[in-house]
Amino acid sequence: MNAMPPQPPDAPATERALREDLAAAYRLIARFGMDDLIFTHLSARLPGPGEPRFLINPYGMLFSEITASSLVVIDVAGNPIGDSPWPVNPAGFVIHSAIHMGRPEAHCVMHTHTLAGMAVAATADGILPLNQMSMEFAGRVPVHEYEGIAADDNLSERDRLVRDLGDARGMILRNHGLLTVGRTVAEAFYYMYYLEMACRIQVAATSMNRPLAMPSPEVVARTRAQFTAPDNKGWRPWAALRRLLDREDPGYRD
Repeated sequence: MNAMPPQPPDAPATERALREDLAAAYRLIARFGMDDLIFTHLSARLPGPGEPRFLINPYGMLFSEITASSLVVIDVAGNPIGDSPWPVNPAGFVIHSAIHMGRPEAHCVMHTHTLAGMAVAATADGILPLNQMSMEFAGRVPVHEYEGIAADDNLSERDRLVRDLGDARGMILRNHGLLTVGRTVAEAFYYMYYLEMACRIQVAATSMNRPLAMPSPEVVARTRAQFTAPDNKGWRPWAALRRLLDREDPGYRD
């Protein structure tokens, strides 16, 4: 089976296409070791008029089990819409709903608890410009300070999440993990993959007990500028990843 290439951000989205993209993202997050048992979430806003609706994972399924049809439709409060044999975790959508509503163009929001991401989130340094991959994020990844487990009893945190994210595409949740947003699933996944890689590089480099080779601020600024985001950020690698899944793990489409 040949995967259809993902559509650029200005192309009309359909629910079926979004379901397949989001299910693919769940499978890929698991494949690259960025999942956390049944916890954390990737969400996508469904197209159409009326009250906002979102796709999210059924609570209790591993990311490697997610399929297009198993994704649950929820409202902005995290309540299921329609019938599903699986529950959802409304508290897990608190962060996502804040970002979706505060950044209307953020159609996809991804949040992870990875070893490298949580390690960097536990330091005061943020992302260091140690590598070309890291330099895309230099000065572009804000930090949201930890306020406890995100839950509905701390609704004021939603405003601070949106404030701290600003117009960035990624954010470090202090003492917690990583978050990225995108106009498409492809874009959000691109930023999550490379933000995770920046964290893995940083953990590896700082663990060697050797002096760090830090590039000059001028080189960092020039490199960062070379990563100027096109309108279809992540489109080409996403098409390749969808083809990979279609060859090796096509069940995500079910």
